[in-house]
Amino acid sequence: MDSRIIVVFGFDMETDIGSWTPYYKGVLEGTPKILDLLSRERIKATFFFTGEAAEKHPNIVRRVAEEGHEVGCHSLYHETVGDELFSIPGVKPLLPEEVPFRLKKATEVVEKALGDKVVSFRAPRLWGSTVMVRSLEDLGYKADVSYPLYFYRERLTPYHPSRDDWTKEGDMEILEIPNFADMSIESRDEYGRDRDQWPKFRTEGVEKLMIHVRNHVKYVRDRGLPAVLCFYFHPWEFVEMPKGPIKVSPEGSVLPEEYLIKNCGDYALTQLEKLIDCLKSMEAVFMEARELAEKWDSIKSNMRR
Repeated sequence: MDSRIIVVFGFDMETDIGSWTPYYKGVLEGTPKILDLLSRERIKATFFFTGEAAEKHPNIVRRVAEEGHEVGCHSLYHETVGDELFSIPGVKPLLPEEVPFRLKKATEVVEKALGDKVVSFRAPRLWGSTVMVRSLEDLGYKADVSYPLYFYRERLTPYHPSRDDWTKEGDMEILEIPNFADMSIESRDEYGRDRDQWPKFRTEGVEKLMIHVRNHVKYVRDRGLPAVLCFYFHPWEFVEMPKGPIKVSPEGSVLPEEYLIKNCGDYALTQLEKLIDCLKSMEAVFMEARELAEKWDSIKSNMRR
């Protein structure tokens, strides 16, 4: 069995605090901090840009690529392109028939900024769907990094999904890479969100997050599976976010929940560095999403020997 711990770091390049503001302070100021840290640590990651972020800030797209990291796609405007897992006022999913066109457009916009093809995708909020994954396959994507383990609770390692149900194993070429959650703990949330990894690295600290990391590694290895840890972060987490109401339009402001902005800034960057060092101490192998997609079948084959 392959004994390596494989780690995929994904950064979702979007407006500050997800869909809740129109600003790009994180993309502009947080991304350089992330890139400098990754350079010092000599690891590669995947940066998933919304089409809007790529169009507004193509220089950031190019810098990410020039420093040797993968550029992926994260929808056009951070809209819901998959199944709605829980209700958020004012956030409505696209109709299924709208999804293929929207994903095609988002892909074209990111590729224009990059000057190259993108082959990895992550859905906003990890809200994927069968229609979404089929569309990605048709567009030539190699990896989708949208499966939320905390919610579906089944797929512990990457898999090739079914065309009939993206949460089940099938024969599609695209590789679905689950975002890890600690399935060894009892959930007190109706959706299982307290099992999820995010944003524990900054709200609880890396020491506590590493408990969940080790739990996950043990949980999957006890079932004879290879350990793959897929993380998700956002550049706005690495710059200080405003406290209190944030003016977002002439008609109103938003007041984020405390956990959304807790410890954003230098503390989060320090915790990310600690996380990398902890994972390295476990002899983890860091891969981009596209690299894992290329190597997964071989890794899975070695596991059976």
